[in-house]
Amino acid sequence: MSEIGRGWRVLAGGIGACAGVAGVLGVAGTASAQPLPVQPVLPSPATVAQPVPAAPNAAAVQPGVTPATAGVAAVPVGVTAPAAPAPAVPVVPAQPAAPAIVPATSGTLADFLTTKGVTLQPQSSRDFRALNIVLPMPRGWQHIPDPNVPDAFAVIADRVGGNGLYSSNAQVIVYKLVGGDFDPKEAISHGFIDAQQLPAWRSTDASLTDFGGMPSSLIEGTYRENSMTLNTSRRHVLATVGPDRYLVSLAVTTSVDQVVAAADATEAIVKGFKVSVPSAAPAPAAPLAVPPAPALPAPPAPAVPAAVAPPPQLLGLQG
Repeated sequence: MSEIGRGWRVLAGGIGACAGVAGVLGVAGTASAQPLPVQPVLPSPATVAQPVPAAPNAAAVQPGVTPATAGVAAVPVGVTAPAAPAPAVPVVPAQPAAPAIVPATSGTLADFLTTKGVTLQPQSSRDFRALNIVLPMPRGWQHIPDPNVPDAFAVIADRVGGNGLYSSNAQVIVYKLVGGDFDPKEAISHGFIDAQQLPAWRSTDASLTDFGGMPSSLIEGTYRENSMTLNTSRRHVLATVGPDRYLVSLAVTTSVDQVVAAADATEAIVKGFKVSVPSAAPAPAAPLAVPPAPALPAPPAPAVPAAVAPPPQLLGLQG
């Protein structure tokens, strides 16, 4: 009703230390007066690398890397061994969503029920116990008898505010639905029609979402009445109590020029309105089974002299 009230809205082993080999050239001198013959400088023999035949399937040995120990398989650096496959998770098929209710284009809710052979019996709030209905009472509002609301269950109105011509009010009507047979979802699709038939109707919001688990329609908007523009919120609820079915309707209406002034009150009514089925009375608890006390052994009978006869036994003695 906020819309109604406020606008009715990140190379391993390559610590590669470069080990440079420093060659030291040593020159030895010999004491002699004779000059030594000059020896020709022969070129140093070139070092020939002998190829070493590689063992079959041997892993290549890189400089600075110690060959793998025999019998131990070496895993190349940077290659991750494949992980074991995760167990398959069974796929649970998604539950199909409930089909959306398509709003009807004609026929009010009352008209639809009548065509299904349903009789609408108005209920009085005086001794009504079939449903729990909560209608908040804002400060300054009062219950009023209103002959302009046929079959009224309860009518409350603002007796403090207003513009002198129209008083903000809330009306509740309850019908018991007798006889006939109908689909509640199909029936509630007609919940917008009665408001849409009002003069110069303009919708501002609408919903067919369940209300307290019950099929319900909610529509909000403006219409014209007696040269005044009125703002209204209207809800229908279809409730089932055992074999009985009920239609509960709420209408909260105020004049457009009083929407802001009455916002807190009307929002409290729309948000605080509740319809619920009374919970069944709890069954009485079964009495606890108490095990019987163990029987005490009977005291031994006193010895009676043979010559004396036993006393008579009293049966059925009452104190």
